[in-house]
Amino acid sequence: MDQLDTAKPIITFKNVSKTYILYKSDQDRFRALFFKPRNPKTNKALNNVSFEIMRGESVGIVGDNGAGKSTLLKMITGVAFADEGEIVVDGKVAALLELTAGFSNEMTGRENIYLKGYILGLEDDYIKQIEERIIDFAELGDYIDQPVRTYSSGMKMRLGFAINVNIEPDVLVVDEALAVGDASFKRKCKDKIKEIISAGTTVLYVSHNADSVKEICPRAIYLRKGTVIYDGKTEDTLKVYHDYKEEQKKKKKK
Repeated sequence: MDQLDTAKPIITFKNVSKTYILYKSDQDRFRALFFKPRNPKTNKALNNVSFEIMRGESVGIVGDNGAGKSTLLKMITGVAFADEGEIVVDGKVAALLELTAGFSNEMTGRENIYLKGYILGLEDDYIKQIEERIIDFAELGDYIDQPVRTYSSGMKMRLGFAINVNIEPDVLVVDEALAVGDASFKRKCKDKIKEIISAGTTVLYVSHNADSVKEICPRAIYLRKGTVIYDGKTEDTLKVYHDYKEEQKKKKKK
């Protein structure tokens, strides 16, 4: 990786908001392509979100389902776009979100390494350079030269994980993707992420496992209903999150 200015943020969110229209059916969604829906039901996935992440930081993103975590990650990877505000991502991003997205079922595992590489904007020479490293990491044996349609879902995920962690990204986005394969392979995945962090890669990590977030991230951001509630040391952030959940449980009991 090139020597870059570590004092400059690699990710900046400035007053970012995103609202989704909720459709009752696929027909309504299709109709909306041609006619603007009247009084649509909406969901504000992100509401005026601002933060900076410095090069080399490992930051956890925590919050309940529907808090806006996935939307935030999709914006960093360029899959979703803000309605308002500004997002700057200064580097190559690899995402452990939908690990099998972009695979062709008819192509072999080896051919899919190249396909995914092209999608990520990598050159032939570079893909050749990292090809064996990816194959060794995925541990698929002779299946690497079989069509991906013959793979189990776990095998596809292992190949997807292996590709994304071996392309030397500037930013690695991880969303609960450590649940890949058996216990020893999960450990291998976790160790690889730690190795990537040590190499100075910026990591954004979403997980419902507090211990896992503590192990990987010194800093964490707590999102609730699309708003940043707390951004600070991981232990402090998790305490704020835990206290709120306990408060909610007590209210339900009353």
